[in-house]
Amino acid sequence: MSGFKLARPPYDAELAIIRDTFPPFGPITNELIIAHHEDPSLYGPLPSVSDLIKGRPIVHKEYEIAGFKAEDPPVLLSVFTPTSSCDNRPCVYFMHGGGMIFLNRHVGLEQPLDWVMETGCVLVSVEYRLAPENPQPAALHDCYAGLRWIHSNSADLLGVDRTRIMVAGHSGGSTLAAGIALFARDQEDGPGICAQLLACPMIDDRNTSTSSRQFEDEEPWDRKSSVAAWAAVLEHRGNDYGLAVSPYFAPARAEDLSGLPQAWIDVGSTDVFRDEAVSYASRLWEAGVQAELHVWPGGFHGFDMMAPNSTLGKKAIRAKMDWIKTIFGTKV
Repeated sequence: MSGFKLARPPYDAELAIIRDTFPPFGPITNELIIAHHEDPSLYGPLPSVSDLIKGRPIVHKEYEIAGFKAEDPPVLLSVFTPTSSCDNRPCVYFMHGGGMIFLNRHVGLEQPLDWVMETGCVLVSVEYRLAPENPQPAALHDCYAGLRWIHSNSADLLGVDRTRIMVAGHSGGSTLAAGIALFARDQEDGPGICAQLLACPMIDDRNTSTSSRQFEDEEPWDRKSSVAAWAAVLEHRGNDYGLAVSPYFAPARAEDLSGLPQAWIDVGSTDVFRDEAVSYASRLWEAGVQAELHVWPGGFHGFDMMAPNSTLGKKAIRAKMDWIKTIFGTKV
């Protein structure tokens, strides 16, 4: 039937009003992506470190570290540490969202900085290379280089307990967090990870799920956006082009999920990535891996970051915090 649309769950009433205030983003093209890279403030100002930590007893340092491969460029890390003196802290290694094509390491840190305040952890955020100028494996290499550096410098430089290092990501950052968890597992000397936090994860380049088709053309992120982002990240490899894609780049393609760290996965019921998130959690359970899954009724993509003061946003933020506290134990 011409014009037929799939039935879909409704948006949360409060979030629907907020969503209607978002300016239209428009179709994603390589030209638009590159313009954003040349002027990152194109769609609004990005947060500064001073604004992020203002009023918080947190110090920030930057480190430029060697890339994973000899041919890889240096990688920039931002490290946020509580001012109180303590060794043996847990650590959150964070990968920002933006579909692996937008934004930078300072975006989306409001919640992770709250984790620092409430758990006493060290937060490390990585500046990974973006597509299309730098398709995979560039971002994977950068993120894995950061993980190895944290392990190598955990005690002396960072005061981190290497048995309590969690990888975390939002949207496209969850792709990378899940990807380096798989990659580290498969290396002979791969650094240990105690847990993986995957918020509204973008982990399947095939875009064939029911939720993907339900939200074909919906702000703030839809199937069209996802297809364009994956095309940039994978250089038009993938399901639509008949070429193999590494599960390290698109974790939903992994056939074996055994031996992975325990996971938090959450997503809204009105998120284009809903079904791939639910499927990944189910497959972790099938592989004997513990996972906590939350599907927030009526939540659009990234609702807890874009509408943190909404009723549903507050619930999601609190639940995530409680899980992290359980993983890390008593505040240090």
